[in-house]
Amino acid sequence: MKKAERELRREIIARCKEMNVNGINQGTSGNVSARFEDRMLVSPSATPYDELEPDMIASIAIDDESGAWEGPLKPSTEWRFHHALLRDRSDANAVVHAHPTYCTTLAIARMEIPACHYMIAAFGGNNVRCAGYARFGTEELSAMAVEAMRDRTACLLANHGMISIGESLAKAMWRAVELETIARQYFLSLQLKGQVILSDREVDETIAAFKGYGLQDASSTPKDGHQQTQAKGKTAA
Repeated sequence: MKKAERELRREIIARCKEMNVNGINQGTSGNVSARFEDRMLVSPSATPYDELEPDMIASIAIDDESGAWEGPLKPSTEWRFHHALLRDRSDANAVVHAHPTYCTTLAIARMEIPACHYMIAAFGGNNVRCAGYARFGTEELSAMAVEAMRDRTACLLANHGMISIGESLAKAMWRAVELETIARQYFLSLQLKGQVILSDREVDETIAAFKGYGLQDASSTPKDGHQQTQAKGKTAA
């Protein structure tokens, strides 16, 4: 195994643990994947994160849709949408899936997140869509997730949880944390009257501004003071 691949496998494990430390996941319900050359590395199914070792991470060829995998443990049951996103999205090198409380609460109500805060721009547009419901691990769920992620870097999954993608594991995790933050803010705002949703023009202005400073690499210091995961990580090869 190449040194770079082993390091990426170690980072996948670290990011799995980080999900639970950050409070955006519970137990082993979340899963993390990353692109390495022409393969997808993905956390295995139903295995406690503290017990994971690099050799336990499953590996699937990105151009193989048969579901064939390599490794001592079978991949996460959600491998299909991880695989589809890494196959179809050239801007994605990593995928994070979790069941954070506020994202999942909105998903139970089948609600999207509108432009309630300018940080919605971190996800590529003026909303974060909620994909329809299908049983976990199915091709139907994968297809709906990919559609909900069209021109976006995150989505909710009805009665399930959320997905985020990134150019690196660090960026995908950053978006996952930001998504739960904005979901919490939107949920709390629903308890009040007189919500104000930003216009498309205001969101577009933020997206343009982010090109200069809004979404830096994990090693960069955020200039806008917003929450960002502190764990360091290397971009997937």
